[in-house]
Amino acid sequence: GGERGLLSLAFHPDYENNRYFFVYYNNLSGDITIARYQTQAGNPNEADAGSGVVLLNILKPFDNHNGGDLNFGPDGYLYFGTGDGGSGGDPNNLAQSGSSLLGKMIRIDVNNFSTPPFYSIPPDNPYVADPNVDDRIWALGLRNPWRWSFDRNTNDMWIADVGQGAWEEVNFRSAGSTGGINYGWRCYEATPTFNTAGCLSQNNYTFPIFEYPHDFATGGFSITGGFVYRGAEYPALQGYYICADF
Repeated sequence: GGERGLLSLAFHPDYENNRYFFVYYNNLSGDITIARYQTQAGNPNEADAGSGVVLLNILKPFDNHNGGDLNFGPDGYLYFGTGDGGSGGDPNNLAQSGSSLLGKMIRIDVNNFSTPPFYSIPPDNPYVADPNVDDRIWALGLRNPWRWSFDRNTNDMWIADVGQGAWEEVNFRSAGSTGGINYGWRCYEATPTFNTAGCLSQNNYTFPIFEYPHDFATGGFSITGGFVYRGAEYPALQGYYICADF
């Protein structure tokens, strides 16, 4: 309940050889957990339960807004988007807090297979020289990016972020310009202002490429992010980003 459970799974880029995969779920306390498992040597369709190690536990103040999508980037690093911690309106302003991993896009190197915490921080993460921002953070200001993706042809990043009560949004950043971004929540819900107390000037934030209002007559309610279509069966859809709404 409360949007919790097993939310995502991603295979290591060298999975064919090392059999490692990563899962994003809520533990029994409701906190966000990133863990690693390995499939059995003789059976690639079954995990070895004893191989599990936890890389990160991120405590949450409320049940909802868990984010929940793991993706390996073209650089081989593991990216995942977290929700702002829940409730409504981000009451603790965690999405804008550099000391919190909530309401963020996180980027870590998971090629440390043998020594806790089983990951390291990529040296080119955008905030490694900023003492006010956790080094693991790739981007800030997200509300609940529970589905996002890379374009498998261009490596562009597409983030569908669920809105508060009025707007849904899709954020786009071209490959090579996706880090060090503040997407604006809770200062802004999509483009309109939401709560600008303590916020910076507007030019410090990156706004959506697409937004639409809540409208029960036409279906706007809660965005579910998708993918840029790169298949061959429907040529007219080639290169278009496809998403849906709850």
